[in-house]
Amino acid sequence: MSQCFGYGVTSADAPLTPMTFERRALNEDDVAIAIAYCGVCHSDAHQAHNDWHNTNYPLVPGHEIVGHVTAVGSAVTAFAVGDAVAVGCLVDSCLRCAACEGGEEQLCEKGPTGTYNARERNGDGFTRGGYAEHIVVRDRFVLKVPDGLDLRYAAPLLCAGITMWSPLRRFHAGPGKRVGIVGLGGLGHMGVKLAAALGAEVTMITTSPSKAADARALGADHVLLSNDRDAMKASRNRFDLLIDTIPNAHDVAPYLNLLGRNGVMVMVGAIDFIPPVHAGLLLQNHRSLAGSAIGGIAATQGLLEFCAEHQVLPQCELIPMQEINTAWERMQRNDIKYRFVIDMASLKAA
Repeated sequence: MSQCFGYGVTSADAPLTPMTFERRALNEDDVAIAIAYCGVCHSDAHQAHNDWHNTNYPLVPGHEIVGHVTAVGSAVTAFAVGDAVAVGCLVDSCLRCAACEGGEEQLCEKGPTGTYNARERNGDGFTRGGYAEHIVVRDRFVLKVPDGLDLRYAAPLLCAGITMWSPLRRFHAGPGKRVGIVGLGGLGHMGVKLAAALGAEVTMITTSPSKAADARALGADHVLLSNDRDAMKASRNRFDLLIDTIPNAHDVAPYLNLLGRNGVMVMVGAIDFIPPVHAGLLLQNHRSLAGSAIGGIAATQGLLEFCAEHQVLPQCELIPMQEINTAWERMQRNDIKYRFVIDMASLKAA
């Protein structure tokens, strides 16, 4: 076991505060990582506040981790001390079920092990995340950071990036495809950037005219105001793929009308009940309504390599750990363009 210093919460209404906790000793297939940067995700706040009614305290959030290898277990061959590496939302799975063998560890039939607030697979305690000095992770769940990918901006790719990348690749976004991204936030801005880099014709769909300039600067070809009835009517049957990043319950019917023949709408934002959908909207044009949650290890590695090659990076605001509570408050009122990243060097001051 080793002592680790970080920031966490002790109850649903408590602020993030400094704390010391234990990391497990290095197993033969483990990698020890000194954390350089950790992204801040809406899920961190939801989990800390027990919004999903499954939080185990004390909780140390953070599942967008980049850093450098400090030690490896005796059976590890893919990593060496000093390597730039990353860890996303998963740190383990059964690795034997059909999903895991198919490269979709996030869909593990026995349940994947999340980077924080998940019971360790040996049953000994709960995982604690990246708002901390260091972490120990099974080697199969550690990613290589490619040369040319700036570590300061890589962290949000491990959640926001892969959340958008997975449906874009699954439904073949690229040249000749019309892709609509619903909502311009942490997820949506990555969706616009990635879809544009893949060569798709990209439309940002928003209720805010003020976001039009930002959307075009990020790579959108068009902006569609979803509260403009005439514009929505004119865009019916237009899109091959819609990715809906809106984080709360909402009516999806107006967006389904935008899908053309065999079009697909993918939900990635709202983890909530949505209003009933009339089946006729799906029967028309053979439309589909789908869901998508992050991606497997191979897909995430592919995303990092794509982003390094094409220099597709999230827009980030770098903060010291001491400002994390203010950052959470700003995040929850959407006062950020578009992701916070914690500089873990600031932990030394704490």
